[in-house]
Amino acid sequence: AVSKGDLVREVSADGRIVAASSPTVFSPAQGIVALEVDAGEVVEKGDLLARVASPELESRLEQEQATLSAVRSEHDRIAISNRQRQLENRQDVELAEVRVAAAERSLDRHRRLFDLGLVNEIDLEAAQDELTVKTLELGQAERRETMEREMHVFELEDAAQRLERQRLLVAELIRRVDALRVTAPVSGLVSRLHVDDSAAVEHNAALVSVVDLTALEVEVAVAENLADEVSLGTPAVITVGGETYPGRVAGISPEVEGSRVKGRVSFADQLPPGLKQNQRVSIRIVLETRRNVLKVPRGPWLEAGGGRTVYVVADGLAELRPVEIGATSLSEVEITSGLTAGDWIIISVTGRFDGARHVLVR
Repeated sequence: AVSKGDLVREVSADGRIVAASSPTVFSPAQGIVALEVDAGEVVEKGDLLARVASPELESRLEQEQATLSAVRSEHDRIAISNRQRQLENRQDVELAEVRVAAAERSLDRHRRLFDLGLVNEIDLEAAQDELTVKTLELGQAERRETMEREMHVFELEDAAQRLERQRLLVAELIRRVDALRVTAPVSGLVSRLHVDDSAAVEHNAALVSVVDLTALEVEVAVAENLADEVSLGTPAVITVGGETYPGRVAGISPEVEGSRVKGRVSFADQLPPGLKQNQRVSIRIVLETRRNVLKVPRGPWLEAGGGRTVYVVADGLAELRPVEIGATSLSEVEITSGLTAGDWIIISVTGRFDGARHVLVR
C-alpha cells in the first residue's frame, strides 16, 4: 500500500570495535629494559609499565650535579668578592672626602694667616694645590666606585646566568632519569609488548602499547557509491548485544579499497559496558531523513520497471502506470509522482507480465 510518512536513507554494515586512542610508550633512553606488565593486563593511568636502566644517563646526571655545585659556589664567591670590593671602594671615597675636607680647612687657615701677614703667598698657593689634588683624588675614587659597581653587576649577572643554565640542565636530566620509570599514559589494556624483558633498547624504541578502553570506536566499510554522502558528524545507530546506541561518523578515509571506503563511527553518549577490541557490531549510518513523504515498500518491482513504472491494483485489475521515484532507503522508496496515498501496488516480481498494460488479479 502507498502511504505517507518519514523515509530514512541509511547504510547498513558490520563493523568492529577499535581503539580510538592506542598510545605507544617509547624508551626514554638507551639501556636495559625491565618489563613490569604482561600483554592483556589492565592498567590505570600512571601505573608502572617498565623500568629502563641507563648507567650513562645516571652518570651524566651526577656529573652535571657536581658541576652545578661548583657553579653555585663560584656565583656565591663572586657575590661575596663584589660586596668586599664595594666596601673597599666606598672606604676610599669616604677617605678622599675626609682629605678634601681637611684640605679645605687648611686652605681656609692659610687664607686667614695670609691676610694677617703670618704666611707668605707660596704657602697659600701650596694649600690651594693640595685642595685641588685631594678633589681630583675624590673624583677619581667616585668614578672608580661607579665603574666597578657596574662591572660587579655584570659579573654577578653572568654568573647567575651560568648558574641558571646549569640548573636547567640538571633539571632536564632529573626529568629524563625520572622518565626511566615508564608509566601508562592512559587507563586501559596492555595490547602489545614490543620488546622482551631484560632486552637492550635504544632511545625512542617502542616498548609497550596501551589500548584506551574509554575511547573505543567502530570501524566500518562504506560502499564507494555512497561514500560521498558520508561526512564527519553524519548520525549513525550502533547495535551492540541487541541494544541500540546513537553515534556519529568521526572519520572517513579518502582512499578506496576494494570498492569500499573505510570510516570510523564514535559513540555519541557513554560507551556500552563490556566492549572488547575487535568485537563485531552492527551499524546503520543515517544519510538522510525525509519527513511526510509518499512512500512504498522496496521490492523486485523497482528493478523490474527500472523505477519508472509500477502495477497499481484496483477492482481486481492491475494497471501499469508510470511513476517517478525520489530517495530510496534499504526498505522503502519515495514516490514523487504517479501515485497517491492509499493506492495498492504489486511489489513482487512483475517480469512475467511482459509489460502488459492491464493484468487480471485473482
